[in-house]
Amino acid sequence: MRHLRLVQPRLLILLTLLSASLAPAQEQVDAREVLKTVRVAQSAQNHVLNGQLRSGSKKIPFQLSMKDGTAKWQFSNPAQTILLRLGENTSTLEEMTPDGSQKVSGSKLNDSVRDTDITYEDLALRFLYWKDAKVEGDQTIMMTKSWQILAQPPSPASSSYSKVRLWVGKENGALLKAEAFGRDGKVARIFRVVSGQKLDDGLWILKSMRIESMGSARGGDRNPTYLEISGVAK
Repeated sequence: MRHLRLVQPRLLILLTLLSASLAPAQEQVDAREVLKTVRVAQSAQNHVLNGQLRSGSKKIPFQLSMKDGTAKWQFSNPAQTILLRLGENTSTLEEMTPDGSQKVSGSKLNDSVRDTDITYEDLALRFLYWKDAKVEGDQTIMMTKSWQILAQPPSPASSSYSKVRLWVGKENGALLKAEAFGRDGKVARIFRVVSGQKLDDGLWILKSMRIESMGSARGGDRNPTYLEISGVAK
């Protein structure tokens, strides 16, 4: 996400898209408080951004609007609108339909978004709310000293992931990398921020994030998905 104030993400997502502020790191840090900092930064943003999902030669444009704790993803061809509502204790993912909004839950969370390496569960950022989280140590990621945190879901049935390991910048709260593990204990998906960019108002946001599915029909490294933000919508 160079020194970045990014979340996202996040998938990542968003994951993990935007800036956060974190108090100077101390030896005894609460992993849950670090994750809360990331959540608060996500919900506090107010921007409309243009971007695309890129996988090989395929490019899928989108517009991402963030306001009052809600992120709205808008796709075209075919039209699709996905809403992510970030609450104090949980997140809610909804899809807009002609009959109104419909909550995305159950097996739908495992589905691919627009035939990419990103799933609906990744967009929901639910791992940021998992209470079973601990600091495993620290590591330098992208020249940024970061906390290495392991988060586990409340129950095996509540997520397709058995655990998520993530790296958060100590001084800026940036979510720089995440590894999501499947129920077999193997790495299923890797989210890694490639670069960031500075807006006119001084805010650092995501420019490019690489999302890679492991051990799938995509063949791991051969055709990863990139989430790219081109800038603020005019």
